[in-house]
Amino acid sequence: MFLEALGAAMLGLALAWGAAYRLPHRLPSRGLVLSTGVAGALFGAFLTHTALGSGHFLVILAGAVIVSAALLSLLLRPAERFRRRSATA
Repeated sequence: MFLEALGAAMLGLALAWGAAYRLPHRLPSRGLVLSTGVAGALFGAFLTHTALGSGHFLVILAGAVIVSAALLSLLLRPAERFRRRSATA
């Protein structure tokens, strides 16, 4: 279980760092992005481990990456060029 948590945290950190590196203009502060990636990966690993039990190391890591990516996608802001003004503004 310790290796699952450590692997999930490392994958979440790598995913969050990659997102912060590629999309700095569409994400909030780097600290929030990195902590959200790690927390999402740990929660995803816990959720997958609870559902499947031990012995499914790669599947648990895949679940961690999926949940981390889903949480990171919630932090994305729309690009500036696609913002539209409302009719009343």
